[in-house]
Amino acid sequence: MATGDGQGSDGGTTGGPAPGTVWVVTGPPGGGKSTLADVLAGLVTPPPAVLDKDTLFAGFVAEVLAAHGRDHGEREGAWYDAHVKVHEYGGMAATAAQVRANGCPVVLVAPYTTQIRQARAWAALVDAVGGEPVRLLWVRSDADTLRSRILGRGRSRDAGKLAAFEEFVARVAPDVPPSVPHAQVDCRDGAEPLAAQVARLVAAATGDDRWPSAE
Repeated sequence: MATGDGQGSDGGTTGGPAPGTVWVVTGPPGGGKSTLADVLAGLVTPPPAVLDKDTLFAGFVAEVLAAHGRDHGEREGAWYDAHVKVHEYGGMAATAAQVRANGCPVVLVAPYTTQIRQARAWAALVDAVGGEPVRLLWVRSDADTLRSRILGRGRSRDAGKLAAFEEFVARVAPDVPPSVPHAQVDCRDGAEPLAAQVARLVAAATGDDRWPSAE
């Protein structure tokens, strides 16, 4: 087994450092994932590479939607999943695997709605990023908080979510915990400050036996 200094558990060398930890920050759009990722990045050592789906792909996605005659606000649904999201997530996973190979931690920021609800889909994501260690941080939210924050950020790509808000909330289930091992971060209005919550979780992540299991 490789250790952080590039040595195996038998004392031999492995030829390089152990892969960096992948932190997956997931939750509903507007729930606070990007804010949580910023806090996490300031606490993880060594500093991680942050790969945020919207930062990486927002402009490209807009062009794909326009080229196919789709509405600019269409960021959910069967067509989007099959023609856009699959490539977003595939690119993020491949990049994470490459970045972490030399020991750099990675923070992935995306909803991952299917992956956190289905064990097989989660296992496929873990495999795609290069295997363990992978830590899931789930942003807990609620409908009122989501509506307030989505309205507050004023993004045109959120139009589809707001137009069918009840269906959107039912689909993302902001207050239903994942069915795979995870840690919860409460991002609802009035919750404990993120820094305190995340600091405890980063400290707990020093060993697999202390990381929270599915709840």
